[in-house]
Amino acid sequence: MTKYLVFITVIGKDQKGIIARISNAVYQHNINIEDLNQKVMEGYFVMTMAVDMSDSRLSIGELKKELAAIEAEMGLNIQVQHENIFKTMHRV
Repeated sequence: MTKYLVFITVIGKDQKGIIARISNAVYQHNINIEDLNQKVMEGYFVMTMAVDMSDSRLSIGELKKELAAIEAEMGLNIQVQHENIFKTMHRV
């Protein structure tokens, strides 16, 4: 089965519950977390999450809307990008 990989990037002031809120949101829509990298740098939380949406009925646009609510509530910057766009933007 072919994976439908999407990258979620999160940046914002460090606070409790960021990973829990985002991972719960993707879990509720049958989206599998493939990889997660996070750290706190000088009080800012930075995370990149690779997720597989192939088993979800949600579109990437609907996922963006879902995460926009968390973004607004928690004062974060959340981006959702298809694997091809993410790789193109981060190519050296």
